[in-house]
Order: sequence, then structure tokens, then C-alpha cells
Amino acid sequence: MKSLKEDLRSGNLKRVYLLCGEEDYLKNFYKNKLKSAVLPPGDTMNLSVYGGKGIDVREVISQADTMPFFADRRLILIEDSGFFKTASPELADYIPRMPQETCMVFVENEVDKRGKLYKAVKNTGRVVEMKRQDERTLMNWVLSTLRKEKKNITSATMELFLSRTGNDMEFIEKELEKLLCYTIGRDVVTSKDVEDVCTVRTENKIFDMINAIAEKKQKKALDLYYDLLALKEPPMRILYLITRQFNLLMQVKALLAQGFDQNGAAEKLKMQSFIVRNYARQARSFTEEELERAVKDCIEAEEAVKTGRMNDVLSVELLIVQYSA
Repeated sequence: MKSLKEDLRSGNLKRVYLLCGEEDYLKNFYKNKLKSAVLPPGDTMNLSVYGGKGIDVREVISQADTMPFFADRRLILIEDSGFFKTASPELADYIPRMPQETCMVFVENEVDKRGKLYKAVKNTGRVVEMKRQDERTLMNWVLSTLRKEKKNITSATMELFLSRTGNDMEFIEKELEKLLCYTIGRDVVTSKDVEDVCTVRTENKIFDMINAIAEKKQKKALDLYYDLLALKEPPMRILYLITRQFNLLMQVKALLAQGFDQNGAAEKLKMQSFIVRNYARQARSFTEEELERAVKDCIEAEEAVKTGRMNDVLSVELLIVQYSA
């Protein structure tokens, strides 16, 4: 990403870019940055946009070969084409001989790095992978936004906020906007503000449910389950998330037992370190054998539902009752 930022800063743009990876916010952000760098504001004559499967490659090449109209550059923007998963030899052969006046930008979720098109883009232009950002980067990004609005936040409140939002930057931006609107006229964002306005994700409710199970608070665990059902959350998705949670607790407990510290375990599991700290605290309520058995019981409950031996709602309910008894 540093190379892309340098290209934008210097104005020395490549003929072709591939923005790929799972972080949609960054892909959209840099797509718009490239668009602004290539074309003057309001120039639609020199912009061609293609999206989805079934794009006519010959039409794309024809547009790319067209000289820009009263401008220095022409921009071809191609999104979610699937060209980097399926063979597109015609486009791969064309890119190295594409006119200097044309800039082509691909925005894709999945790519095959062994493909001919990927190699052509990498050799001719620049491939930029937009990965999920780490904890420090996300915190700095949120802090930067808050400072622009002249607001302060404690580290504990920041952790609470990110534990609610996860690491999806698009979702973080929406929740941050809600928080800024809610705290108009105040210069400090508090934990209560986060609890009042930020969306509680299903994953957070599952964490609270496992907490209640660990503390043998059966009524609370079941109430959380019924809340999720009332929100139209499918029982099998709830079961999947419970299984995932027990599995993560088992991994965190095992890594800490092997001598990894909190940051080392977070890096190994590709998670935020404060979330690993919360998981470690929760994992202390279980032995490794209990966690292994819980994962196994979750898998058996799923199999019982799929084979028709048990109702899906009841299977999860029995699991919660069993481990919170």
C-alpha cells in the first residue's frame, strides 16, 4: 500500500492497478483516490465502468484503445469481474501493450496469483492487497477521526468500541458516525455512549452467552439465546458461532499454555490483542478437556439436526442447558 500512496502523492501513476483483498473500505477508498488522480472532477467522457460477470473483453479493449477526449488520460474501471479467477488470456496479452494514456483499475475480492492476468498486471502495473487492518492501525484511524472532531476517548472505551465493531472498517465508520452524532456538544466519548448507540453484533452476544455458561448463569445464557432467536438469527448459525467460540477459547488456552504471551497469541490467531485478553479471561473458567468436549458436543448437535434426529432450536437449547447446569 505504501507504493500506491507514493504513486498518488507523486502523480506518477501506473497504467494498470489491481486492488484486491477482503477490506472493502480500503478498496473503495483507493479506487476513488485513483479516479480523482486520473480524471479531473466531473469528467465522465473519459471514464468507462464495468461490473460483474459477463463483461465483454473486446469492448473493454476497444475502450482502452480509444484516445482520451480533451484530456490527458482515460480511465477504465472494472469491478468484481471474476477475470482473476477464470482465464482471460486476451486481456492478459493486451495489458502490456495498452496505451500510456489509458489507466485500467481492477477491484476484485478473489484472485488467482498463478493466473496469467494477475502476472500481467503485476509486471506492467501494481497489485495492492487490502487486508484486514491490525489493532494498532484501527485504533489510530479511529483516534484520527475523533481528533478531527475535537473529541477524546480512553483506551478502555476504545477497546469496548472495537470489540463491538470488529475489524471491518466500513462497519467501524458507520458506528463511529453514529457515535459522533450522539455526542454532539461533548468533547469526551464514554463507554456508556458506546453501549447506548453502537450495534451489538451476534458475535458479542455469543461471547456474553459463553460467559454466562462459564459462570453457570443458566437463565441469562438462555435469555441471550432467546434474544437471538427473536432477532431472527437462525439456530444453526448460533450453533456455528458457539462452536467457533469454544474452539477459539481452546486455541487461546493452548497457546498461552505453550508460553505465548497475549500479543504472540493474537498474532498467531490474527486477532486483536485485547480480544485475546478477553478470551484468555473467559478460557480460565474451563479446562482444556471441557473445551474439547464442548466442541465435540457442538459438532454432534449439528449432526443430529442435519440427520433429522433433533429439532434445531431444541438442539442449541439443550447444549446451553448442559454446559450451564
